[in-house]
Amino acid sequence: MEIPSFVYLAVIFLAAFFTKKITARIKIPEVTGYVLIGVMLGVSLLHILSPETVDKLSGISTVALGIIAFIIGVELRLDVIKKLGKSVLMIVLFECLGAFAIVYLVLMALYPDNPYLALLLGSVASATAPAATIAVIKQYKAKGPLTSTIIAVVGIDDAMALIIYVFASSIVKAGLTGGHAQMIQIVGSTLLSIGESVALGTASALLFKLLLGKERESELIMLMIAAVIMGLLGISEMLGVSELLSIMSFGCVLVNTAPQLAKKSGGLIEHFSPVFLAAFFLLGGAHLDIRLLKQIGVMGLIYFAARGAGKMGGASLGAILGKAPGRVKKYIGFTLLPQVGVALALALSISKEFTKPVYGTLGSEMATVIINILLFTTIITEIVGPLLTRFALTKAGEITTGAQE
Repeated sequence: MEIPSFVYLAVIFLAAFFTKKITARIKIPEVTGYVLIGVMLGVSLLHILSPETVDKLSGISTVALGIIAFIIGVELRLDVIKKLGKSVLMIVLFECLGAFAIVYLVLMALYPDNPYLALLLGSVASATAPAATIAVIKQYKAKGPLTSTIIAVVGIDDAMALIIYVFASSIVKAGLTGGHAQMIQIVGSTLLSIGESVALGTASALLFKLLLGKERESELIMLMIAAVIMGLLGISEMLGVSELLSIMSFGCVLVNTAPQLAKKSGGLIEHFSPVFLAAFFLLGGAHLDIRLLKQIGVMGLIYFAARGAGKMGGASLGAILGKAPGRVKKYIGFTLLPQVGVALALALSISKEFTKPVYGTLGSEMATVIINILLFTTIITEIVGPLLTRFALTKAGEITTGAQE
């Protein structure tokens, strides 16, 4: 007898419940716990969440991707970005592009037969996960210019990474489908796709504001948020544009045109997002097949080292060019290594997109390699990243006396 999907969902949420309690007790990021439990439940160990089961539950991950994109969007307040000054924008620009460029160039040098793999891994490398870093800042009650810069950078970083990914994935799709268009045509097509995503999100935000501008009832706002996010996921898929960029644009336009409504909407999202995000990270962990580590282990370590060099070097260069304070120039790079969150979301987006028949065997194989490399290195970054963040804050003298335990 086939086990219903609801039973698997019950297992996932029960596992998430105990994971949250355990991670709180041993003081590690709960996201790390979700990924590790997902690995245990997946094909690598217990085989409870088989690849077929994970595929059946992919709708949960898709909704979680939408929630993550909305959360990023409502953080992009233009007034705050202007106040942060040139240094923050320079750091974001150079650490994102630095990670992308170095990962791409290193992988192209070592694995020249698959430029599409290098391009996609480079684009995913540009993302930084804010959750673990912010948790360390809160735990040690850090305050100061480095702390303020970190919070600003990780808030803007994911938007930049998302744009890089949309651009890279569009080029890869054109290549895999046999398109022989000139580069200017590919770039033009990519910019058109980005423009369509932004226009779709913008129109949705303006309609949302028009319908709910004076609404105060939480249930009505929550229902409309759900309708917009689900609608953008579906319409974006129908049009072949980025769901993540569409929803991020929706959140960004909303927060800059109707900040109170955006704040209310963000607060409502926080009430039900933990359910989807816990399932998202658990299902993400279930994708990891440890039997493939012999094949991807070396590439994974190369990716980890190249990404780290790009993040640290790019952030330091951006801080120097942006004339940031001395302690920011010296230590900002140590705080940007965690990659779970949007990076994993992008990896799952790749798994969803490039396993479609239109992209052939190469697309499927590439998606499998990418998600396993990301899961493999995520475990490393979620252990090493918070430790390096604490090191940087300590050296910068921004940890509150008595908070370091």
